[in-house]
Amino acid sequence: MIKFENRNLKPNLIEESMSHPINTIAVLGAGTMGQGIAYTSCLAGYRTKLFDIDAAMLKKAKDYISNTLQKAVAKSLLTQDDAAKSIARLETTTDFSNAVTTADFLIEAVPEKMELKLDLFRRADTIAQPHVIFATNTSSLSVTEMAGATKRASQVIGMHFFNPVPVMKLIEIIRGLETSDETIQATQAVAAAMKKESVVINESPGFITTRINAMIGNEAFYMLQEGVASAEEIDKG
Repeated sequence: MIKFENRNLKPNLIEESMSHPINTIAVLGAGTMGQGIAYTSCLAGYRTKLFDIDAAMLKKAKDYISNTLQKAVAKSLLTQDDAAKSIARLETTTDFSNAVTTADFLIEAVPEKMELKLDLFRRADTIAQPHVIFATNTSSLSVTEMAGATKRASQVIGMHFFNPVPVMKLIEIIRGLETSDETIQATQAVAAAMKKESVVINESPGFITTRINAMIGNEAFYMLQEGVASAEEIDKG
Protein backbone atom coordinates (compact mmCIF):
# COMPACT_ATOMS: atom_id res chain seq x y z
CA MET A 1 0.00 0.00 0.00
CA ILE A 2 1.28 3.46 -0.91
CA LYS A 3 -0.25 6.51 0.72
CA PHE A 4 0.56 9.95 -0.65
CA GLU A 5 0.31 12.61 2.02
CA ASN A 6 -0.98 16.16 1.72
CA ARG A 7 1.94 18.60 1.77
CA ASN A 8 -0.33 21.11 3.56
CA LEU A 9 -0.73 18.84 6.57
CA LYS A 10 -0.58 20.94 9.74
CA PRO A 11 1.79 19.12 12.12
CA ASN A 12 0.56 20.99 15.20
CA LEU A 13 -2.93 19.51 14.82
CA ILE A 14 -1.46 16.04 15.10
CA GLU A 15 1.11 16.86 17.76
CA GLU A 16 -1.49 18.56 19.97
CA SER A 17 -3.47 15.32 20.02
CA MET A 18 -0.42 13.32 21.13
CA SER A 19 0.29 12.68 24.79
CA HIS A 20 3.92 13.75 24.32
CA PRO A 21 4.57 16.65 21.93
CA ILE A 22 7.81 16.55 19.99
CA ASN A 23 10.13 19.38 21.01
CA THR A 24 13.60 17.82 20.86
CA ILE A 25 15.02 15.61 18.11
CA ALA A 26 18.22 13.60 18.52
CA VAL A 27 20.09 12.83 15.31
CA LEU A 28 22.58 10.00 15.75
CA GLY A 29 25.45 10.19 13.27
CA ALA A 30 26.98 13.37 11.85
CA GLY A 31 27.90 12.17 8.38
CA THR A 32 26.44 13.48 5.14
CA MET A 33 22.89 12.37 5.93
CA GLY A 34 23.02 13.14 9.64
CA GLN A 35 24.19 16.72 9.18
CA GLY A 36 21.51 17.29 6.53
CA ILE A 37 18.81 15.90 8.80
CA ALA A 38 20.05 18.02 11.72
CA TYR A 39 19.95 21.11 9.49
CA THR A 40 16.37 20.38 8.49
CA SER A 41 15.40 19.65 12.09
CA CYS A 42 16.71 22.86 13.65
CA LEU A 43 15.35 24.91 10.74
CA ALA A 44 11.91 23.36 11.38
CA GLY A 45 11.95 24.72 14.92
CA TYR A 46 13.01 21.63 16.84
CA ARG A 47 15.70 21.71 19.49
CA THR A 48 18.22 19.41 17.83
CA LYS A 49 20.98 17.31 19.39
CA LEU A 50 23.46 15.95 16.87
CA PHE A 51 25.53 13.04 18.22
CA ASP A 52 28.68 11.45 16.88
CA ILE A 53 31.65 9.71 18.50
CA ASP A 54 34.00 11.86 16.39
CA ALA A 55 34.35 15.45 17.62
CA ALA A 56 36.00 16.51 14.35
CA MET A 57 33.02 15.15 12.43
CA LEU A 58 30.68 17.16 14.64
CA LYS A 59 32.64 20.36 14.01
CA LYS A 60 32.51 19.72 10.27
CA ALA A 61 28.77 19.10 10.50
CA LYS A 62 28.12 22.28 12.46
CA ASP A 63 30.17 24.30 9.97
CA TYR A 64 28.15 22.77 7.13
CA ILE A 65 24.86 23.63 8.82
CA SER A 66 25.95 27.19 9.56
CA ASN A 67 27.22 27.72 6.01
CA THR A 68 24.06 26.25 4.49
CA LEU A 69 21.91 28.59 6.57
CA GLN A 70 23.97 31.58 5.44
CA LYS A 71 23.63 30.51 1.80
CA ALA A 72 19.86 30.46 2.30
CA VAL A 73 20.05 33.99 3.74
CA ALA A 74 22.12 35.14 0.75
CA LYS A 75 19.44 33.77 -1.58
CA SER A 76 16.70 35.53 0.44
CA LEU A 77 15.21 32.16 1.38
CA LEU A 78 15.73 32.93 5.09
CA THR A 79 16.15 36.04 7.16
CA GLN A 80 19.32 36.48 9.20
CA ASP A 81 17.18 36.25 12.33
CA ASP A 82 15.71 32.90 11.25
CA ALA A 83 19.20 31.58 10.53
CA ALA A 84 20.47 32.71 13.93
CA LYS A 85 17.53 31.12 15.73
CA SER A 86 18.02 27.86 13.81
CA ILE A 87 21.70 27.48 14.65
CA ALA A 88 20.93 28.36 18.27
CA ARG A 89 18.60 25.35 18.42
CA LEU A 90 21.46 23.01 17.44
CA GLU A 91 23.67 21.27 19.98
CA THR A 92 26.46 18.87 19.02
CA THR A 93 27.66 16.23 21.46
CA THR A 94 29.88 13.17 21.76
CA ASP A 95 27.86 12.08 24.82
CA PHE A 96 25.36 9.44 23.69
CA SER A 97 23.34 9.68 26.90
CA ASN A 98 23.09 13.46 26.65
CA ALA A 99 21.66 13.18 23.13
CA VAL A 100 19.20 10.37 23.81
CA THR A 101 17.79 11.02 27.30
CA THR A 102 16.43 14.48 26.46
CA ALA A 103 14.92 13.56 23.07
CA ASP A 104 11.25 13.17 22.12
CA PHE A 105 12.11 11.77 18.69
CA LEU A 106 15.26 9.98 17.58
CA ILE A 107 16.60 9.64 14.04
CA GLU A 108 19.57 7.35 13.45
CA ALA A 109 21.77 8.14 10.47
CA VAL A 110 24.72 5.81 10.96
CA PRO A 111 26.27 3.68 8.15
CA GLU A 112 24.14 0.97 6.52
CA LYS A 113 25.31 -1.91 8.71
CA MET A 114 22.54 -3.80 10.49
CA GLU A 115 24.66 -4.77 13.50
CA LEU A 116 25.64 -1.14 14.04
CA LYS A 117 22.02 -0.01 13.93
CA LEU A 118 20.84 -2.84 16.19
CA ASP A 119 23.50 -2.01 18.79
CA LEU A 120 22.60 1.68 18.67
CA PHE A 121 18.87 0.99 19.13
CA ARG A 122 19.54 -1.46 21.99
CA ARG A 123 21.63 1.13 23.82
CA ALA A 124 19.16 3.93 23.18
CA ASP A 125 16.21 1.82 24.30
CA THR A 126 17.61 1.45 27.81
CA ILE A 127 17.97 5.21 28.41
CA ALA A 128 15.41 6.94 26.20
CA GLN A 129 12.15 8.22 27.65
CA PRO A 130 9.26 5.73 27.24
CA HIS A 131 7.40 7.88 24.70
CA VAL A 132 10.36 8.39 22.31
CA ILE A 133 9.93 7.29 18.69
CA PHE A 134 12.93 5.62 17.06
CA ALA A 135 13.31 6.40 13.34
CA THR A 136 15.91 4.85 11.08
CA ASN A 137 17.18 6.58 7.96
CA THR A 138 17.93 3.24 6.30
CA SER A 139 17.44 3.02 2.55
CA SER A 140 17.11 -0.76 2.44
CA LEU A 141 17.41 -2.55 5.81
CA SER A 142 14.53 -4.07 7.78
CA VAL A 143 12.72 -1.72 10.15
CA THR A 144 11.05 -4.73 11.79
CA GLU A 145 14.41 -6.30 12.60
CA MET A 146 15.61 -3.07 14.19
CA ALA A 147 12.39 -2.82 16.18
CA GLY A 148 13.11 -6.28 17.59
CA ALA A 149 16.21 -4.86 19.30
CA THR A 150 13.98 -2.64 21.45
CA LYS A 151 11.10 -2.99 23.90
CA ARG A 152 9.10 -0.40 21.92
CA ALA A 153 8.49 -2.08 18.57
CA SER A 154 5.31 -0.06 18.01
CA GLN A 155 7.41 3.14 18.21
CA VAL A 156 10.04 2.14 15.63
CA ILE A 157 9.70 3.41 12.07
CA GLY A 158 11.65 4.04 8.90
CA MET A 159 12.26 7.65 7.85
CA HIS A 160 14.28 7.56 4.63
CA PHE A 161 15.62 10.98 3.69
CA PHE A 162 17.35 11.69 0.37
CA ASN A 163 20.67 13.40 -0.32
CA PRO A 164 21.14 16.35 -0.18
CA VAL A 165 18.58 16.52 2.62
CA PRO A 166 18.11 20.33 2.63
CA VAL A 167 17.11 20.22 -1.05
CA MET A 168 15.33 16.90 -1.61
CA LYS A 169 11.62 17.11 -0.76
CA LEU A 170 10.72 13.44 -0.31
CA ILE A 171 10.77 11.28 2.81
CA GLU A 172 9.79 7.61 2.62
CA ILE A 173 8.03 6.66 5.86
CA ILE A 174 8.25 2.90 6.36
CA ARG A 175 5.86 1.00 8.58
CA GLY A 176 7.41 -2.01 10.33
CA LEU A 177 5.38 -5.06 11.28
CA GLU A 178 4.37 -3.60 14.67
CA THR A 179 4.59 0.16 13.98
CA SER A 180 1.52 1.89 15.44
CA ASP A 181 -0.75 4.36 13.71
CA GLU A 182 0.19 7.01 16.29
CA THR A 183 3.86 6.55 15.41
CA ILE A 184 3.01 6.96 11.72
CA GLN A 185 1.05 10.15 12.46
CA ALA A 186 3.80 11.62 14.64
CA THR A 187 6.41 10.93 11.96
CA GLN A 188 4.19 12.51 9.31
CA ALA A 189 3.94 15.57 11.56
CA VAL A 190 7.73 15.81 11.85
CA ALA A 191 8.11 15.45 8.07
CA ALA A 192 5.50 18.14 7.47
CA ALA A 193 7.19 20.50 9.94
CA MET A 194 10.38 19.96 7.95
CA LYS A 195 8.43 20.99 4.83
CA LYS A 196 8.88 17.58 3.23
CA GLU A 197 6.55 15.48 1.12
CA SER A 198 6.05 12.01 2.59
CA VAL A 199 4.88 8.63 1.31
CA VAL A 200 3.86 5.94 3.78
CA ILE A 201 4.58 2.37 2.76
CA ASN A 202 4.60 -1.07 4.30
CA GLU A 203 8.06 -2.54 4.71
CA SER A 204 9.31 -4.32 1.61
CA PRO A 205 12.77 -4.82 0.04
CA GLY A 206 13.93 -1.59 -1.58
CA PHE A 207 10.87 0.39 -0.42
CA ILE A 208 9.59 2.51 -3.37
CA THR A 209 12.44 4.54 -4.82
CA THR A 210 15.20 1.94 -4.62
CA ARG A 211 13.02 -0.64 -6.39
CA ILE A 212 12.12 1.81 -9.14
CA ASN A 213 15.74 2.89 -9.57
CA ALA A 214 16.83 -0.76 -9.76
CA MET A 215 14.38 -1.32 -12.62
CA ILE A 216 15.73 1.74 -14.45
CA GLY A 217 19.29 0.51 -14.01
CA ASN A 218 18.41 -2.97 -15.27
CA GLU A 219 16.68 -1.53 -18.32
CA ALA A 220 19.79 0.51 -19.15
CA PHE A 221 21.87 -2.69 -19.16
CA TYR A 222 19.28 -4.45 -21.34
CA MET A 223 19.47 -1.60 -23.88
CA LEU A 224 23.27 -1.83 -23.92
CA GLN A 225 23.07 -5.62 -24.37
CA GLU A 226 20.62 -5.24 -27.27
CA GLY A 227 22.81 -2.66 -28.97
CA VAL A 228 20.21 0.10 -28.74
CA ALA A 229 22.94 2.65 -28.00
CA SER A 230 26.38 2.96 -26.45
CA ALA A 231 26.87 3.17 -22.70
CA GLU A 232 27.79 6.84 -23.07
CA GLU A 233 24.60 7.65 -24.98
CA ILE A 234 22.41 5.71 -22.56
CA ASP A 235 24.01 7.53 -19.59
CA LYS A 236 23.52 10.85 -21.33
CA GLY A 237 19.89 10.01 -22.04
